[in-house]
Amino acid sequence: MIHRLRAWRPEWFGLPVAHLQAIHVCAAAGDPMDSVESIEAIAGSGLRGDRYATHRGHWHAVESCPVTLITAPELQRASQRRGRPIAPGEHRRNLVVSDWYRIPRQSGFLRIGEAVLKIGRPRPPCGYLNQLVGDNLARALGLDSGICLEVAHSGILRVGDRVSWHPGGPA
Repeated sequence: MIHRLRAWRPEWFGLPVAHLQAIHVCAAAGDPMDSVESIEAIAGSGLRGDRYATHRGHWHAVESCPVTLITAPELQRASQRRGRPIAPGEHRRNLVVSDWYRIPRQSGFLRIGEAVLKIGRPRPPCGYLNQLVGDNLARALGLDSGICLEVAHSGILRVGDRVSWHPGGPA
């Protein structure tokens, strides 16, 4: 019970409240990532117009991942390992969340704005990332490479939306 309360009301426990810091999408594999202020998350599909939702991304059917998410601290650690900053969207993840050291790796759901997303598996970077950016960003990201999410309930995501973890099911 206490872990659910911490997830729903982290401020009661002195924990930071996470927010959606950035949204990045692109129309097809290899295209530059575009930063947007809001986007529709579509249940069973992904983010409207994104390469994974339209099946025009660089992915394998067995390992498909409709939405990818990484935390700002994970990006900071990867930047330190790389020796230079990671530009917005260069990491090729769709969503960036502030104020969490690491995304919960346990099963459960994230509520972001109006949408609910099911937590999937960690999403390690592939060699294709290195082909796009020209250096070993995949190695710099390493274990801090984010997670895969599936849209369980459709809704609009907006930069600045609160992000909350719900271990037992969507709230």
